[in-house]
Amino acid sequence: MSYSDGTRVVHAGLPEPVVGEPFLPGPVFAAPYHLDPVNGPGENGYGRTEHPTRRALEAAIGQLEGAPTLVFASGQAAITGLLLSVLRAGDTVALPSDGYFTVRAFAEGTLRDLGVSSVQVPTAGPYPDFSGMRLVLLETPANPGLDVCDIRAVAAAAHAAGALVAVDNTTPTPLGQNPLALGADIVVASGTKALTGHSDVLLGYVSTADDALFAKVETWRKQTGAVPGGFDCWLAHRSIATLDLRLARQTENAAAIAAMLQGRPDVLAVRWPGLAKDPSYEVARAQMRRIPGVVSFDLGTADRVGRFLTAAALVFAATSFGGVHTTADRRAQWGDDTSPGFVRLSCGIEDTADLLADLTAALDQAT
Repeated sequence: MSYSDGTRVVHAGLPEPVVGEPFLPGPVFAAPYHLDPVNGPGENGYGRTEHPTRRALEAAIGQLEGAPTLVFASGQAAITGLLLSVLRAGDTVALPSDGYFTVRAFAEGTLRDLGVSSVQVPTAGPYPDFSGMRLVLLETPANPGLDVCDIRAVAAAAHAAGALVAVDNTTPTPLGQNPLALGADIVVASGTKALTGHSDVLLGYVSTADDALFAKVETWRKQTGAVPGGFDCWLAHRSIATLDLRLARQTENAAAIAAMLQGRPDVLAVRWPGLAKDPSYEVARAQMRRIPGVVSFDLGTADRVGRFLTAAALVFAATSFGGVHTTADRRAQWGDDTSPGFVRLSCGIEDTADLLADLTAALDQAT
């Protein structure tokens, strides 16, 4: 039977009901497990390679993404694990020039030292000829600029050239879009952000229906040990149950805030793919089931951003995004190739009217 998103996230990865047992079993705190004295390990042998709480979380995310899933200690651990398990000396990888800056830094450092070349491509295109490339990595909507690309079209072009396609699904989450159903070979994401949404877990994951790719990434994780702990896995699994509710309020808040910002002459370059005038609107509407709660805009100067964040009572100055609290940060301070006044605002789940009033007052004070 096919269920809607709210039902799917509440029941994702739960065991079959057992009388007297909890709905979601508590976290297992164990590294070694009992072995059979003769036959050795059962389902669990050692926590780095097998862990029941981690398996339950992987089952939950896998049900949402639509493919077997491996979780990692962070989003960066997941994406670097994917790159290092797939790419070899002499390979070329295409990366989003406007995506997460640490991935570009990793490519220009570690991957280059290993003999892997990288090509940077804007998310909105134009896209190069993919001939000779091993992997094309997309991030859509891109973080932090929020451009969107047509996954089906890019995947078709990349596959025609013999390249694999991975999509960073951090910003939309699997309730916003399912890249594997749109032609991608691999999904990679940071679960630190909206997926878990409470700003208390570092987590990443890789999902793929390709058995050979899955085995490569799993072997990499086993041999490098980039696994999350049992309590983090349990926290993440518990948090996923409210994903549908959280995203609904965050999207509602983003729509109202983006419209308010767009109407102010002292705010520049407002981006949210749900706005009818946004350059990514048509592609996003065709490809995504819902638009995430991240809005970007420009206040012109770093000083004005500082005054805005100081004046706002409901907006925490913090990096990361997708949490239940509204947060914002000036991206240039972290290394993103943005203007000094560029702001990434992550809408929380506060009441829309309260957020609008607070942001309006803070912008007025910052002018």
